[in-house]
Amino acid sequence: MTAGPLLFARYAYPPNALGYCGPGDSAELLEYAGSGVSDRGLAAIAERFLGAWPYLSLIAAASGREPLDTAVVEAYWVGNHLLDNVPGSLLAAHLTDRFDSRVDHGLTDPIRLALLGGRPHHNFHVFAVYPWTGLLRAGPAAEPLRVLDSCRISWGTVLDVDAGAADVQLRPLHYDNGRLRLGDPVVRRLLVGSRGYRLAHNVRTGDRVSVHWNWICDVLSGHQLVELQTATTTLLGLVNHALGRPAVGSALEGTHCD
Repeated sequence: MTAGPLLFARYAYPPNALGYCGPGDSAELLEYAGSGVSDRGLAAIAERFLGAWPYLSLIAAASGREPLDTAVVEAYWVGNHLLDNVPGSLLAAHLTDRFDSRVDHGLTDPIRLALLGGRPHHNFHVFAVYPWTGLLRAGPAAEPLRVLDSCRISWGTVLDVDAGAADVQLRPLHYDNGRLRLGDPVVRRLLVGSRGYRLAHNVRTGDRVSVHWNWICDVLSGHQLVELQTATTTLLGLVNHALGRPAVGSALEGTHCD
């Protein structure tokens, strides 16, 4: 089992390398993830991710664990049973404390969505807290959709892999008829490593992997894959319902985790 701080580094590095979140230590974060070294320096970097760290602290406090406990980190990025320890009312209070003065209290108000069934999962933050879902309706949808699809934690099947990249079949996010949904499978070329370091080690053809900002972050077990699918389906349905559109419902039913 991957140590919690290293698991955090795997998922946090891709947006950090783009300058989107966290401190300016992306090269160090990649080195930690690639070398497998976990120490107080890595923990200190993780605490400076002002978007993710409060969610980790919330899950940890509700579960009697530490924020960088492996199960806590997994709950936030992928999903697991610890999310059930944070009821909607507690998440709403957390969001009120953090964002109430800055959020748009419209149809996609994250505090309202928390009370309707949100969970402290990264994809909730992407779909409900970030402004991009609301921007889909405000004008051209291409750029908001690209950001939502890149920033969410998604999954795919590795078709081919080489030293620095892999061909992965996955289902991209689509927006049509006023709703978000997962489209038909496509193949994308994704990063596996850079500068001699990899986020996910021993990636092989046929593996089911998690994806964040065009990077393969980890090889998923069957259970982890189901948890990520379930969290994504639930959150898409919640957001679509809040937008006053038909919910996604069983968008992933009948698939084989493409």
